[in-house]
Amino acid sequence: MSCHLTATLKTLRQSILVIGYGNELRGDDGVGQRVARAVAEWRVPNLRSLAVHQLTPELAEELAVVDRAIFVDAYTEATPQEVRVCPLEPAHSVATTGHTSDPQMLLAIAQALYNAHPQAWWVGIPAVNFELSNDLSPIASQGMEEALEEIDRLIKHQPSPPHTTLPNGKKQLVDII
Repeated sequence: MSCHLTATLKTLRQSILVIGYGNELRGDDGVGQRVARAVAEWRVPNLRSLAVHQLTPELAEELAVVDRAIFVDAYTEATPQEVRVCPLEPAHSVATTGHTSDPQMLLAIAQALYNAHPQAWWVGIPAVNFELSNDLSPIASQGMEEALEEIDRLIKHQPSPPHTTLPNGKKQLVDII
């Protein structure tokens, strides 16, 4: 049996959760939810997708029972860049600030409450329009297509070389396996 076939069969046995988040009434901010719904249409075995307005601590239970998780959100910069893919680790503490959270905090909550967390990535899509609107800018639309390609690679466990800037602007060392 070829290595590629073995890897594909192994991937199909792993459970994967894609969580796209953001406000769909604020233009590009809703691109994460759109990506999550597009992924749901793929109908891949063992792949679930959630489109949510924001990350809440209740999602930790969902994360504790999957092998891999992919968080998808919009990001802003002075000059929009390409789609970013960052591996994630749980935050070092579980100090929540209310009803919302970030991906690393959710991983930490899953670990603290359920003694389990998945291998995880953050996929960031460049965004420029956060006005009241249901439409995506051309930059976010192009980013959505690129993000779907990156998610396809992550599902097949062939991630692109990781970027090291996380959604909160912090740098993270990345170990290439």
